[in-house]
Amino acid sequence: MRADRIFAYGATAGMVADALLGDPRRGHPVAGFGRAAARVESLLWRDDRGRGALHTLVCAGGAVGAAALTARAVRGRPVLAVALTAATAWSVVGGTSLGREARAIGGALAAGDLEVARERLPHLCGRDPHALDGQGIARAVVESVAENTSDAVVGALVWGAIGGVPGLVGFRAVNTLDAMVGHRSPRHRRYGWASARLDDVAGWPGARLTAALAVVGGGRPAEAVRAWKADAHRHPSPNAGPVEAAFAGALGVRLGGTLAYAGRVEHRPVLNGAAGRDVRDADIERAVRLSRRVSALALGVCVAGRLAAGHLAARRSGRGAEAGTGMSGTTRWSAVRERGRA
Repeated sequence: MRADRIFAYGATAGMVADALLGDPRRGHPVAGFGRAAARVESLLWRDDRGRGALHTLVCAGGAVGAAALTARAVRGRPVLAVALTAATAWSVVGGTSLGREARAIGGALAAGDLEVARERLPHLCGRDPHALDGQGIARAVVESVAENTSDAVVGALVWGAIGGVPGLVGFRAVNTLDAMVGHRSPRHRRYGWASARLDDVAGWPGARLTAALAVVGGGRPAEAVRAWKADAHRHPSPNAGPVEAAFAGALGVRLGGTLAYAGRVEHRPVLNGAAGRDVRDADIERAVRLSRRVSALALGVCVAGRLAAGHLAARRSGRGAEAGTGMSGTTRWSAVRERGRA
């Protein structure tokens, strides 16, 4: 079975597993990777970019290498290859768990239970929940749903389509390292620089695809495009900017503004400020539904793109083999006819 079909079947099965089951409850591979990365950090840490780059190389490179060896071990065995791709996709995408956490917070806000909403917010993002009122929590949830649609689903599918199982694993490893050491804390300002920059590079294609699919699936394409063009470049993150701006336009809300993290406050530009309104509790459910539509569309785009690339490669390979014989198809047919006459 061709590699493009293996990805198509495996990625689809993995996404179905995520939709039905959510993240694995025990022995999650990403959690295991995080523990290993923390151990590497404890051994390598210095307030130095070079040490941080070595940390990124050891952790991300090791994960990709292990994935490549595992994929090679099942090469030529299509059933095992599809199963490996499906299991890997299931473990690295997190769209269902993202939606569950967002809805739990939205339900607490709708019930007027601000304390429960504050308790659950750290499960979704790194904001300081005690510095936020209900509207601020709702905005934080919608922004997190938008950004994590790219980070937890679309980006992984894009790199899976490009690189198969190693691509799926590599993207998740880089994204996890960024979450662990890529932030601007005093400890990680230098040490996490390489992880943060690599995450920017790895996240670039998935973020643009997420924004484009939010335009297609959001029901307000003109507004989403306008917000994307007008405001994405003003966001400090090159990848979160297009995604959050497109979601803001698609949902008709304002995102961005003042954000509070543990020990620091950031003043970010407002996205879709001219046309949007303040985020409401009900917008969390709307954001989750948009995230699910974008994820489904991304699966279709990535599978179709991988199949098209595989078909093109097969055609080129066939033409190369034909040329290697030194005889064109027409010439071979003429030779066959001549032998028949003889």
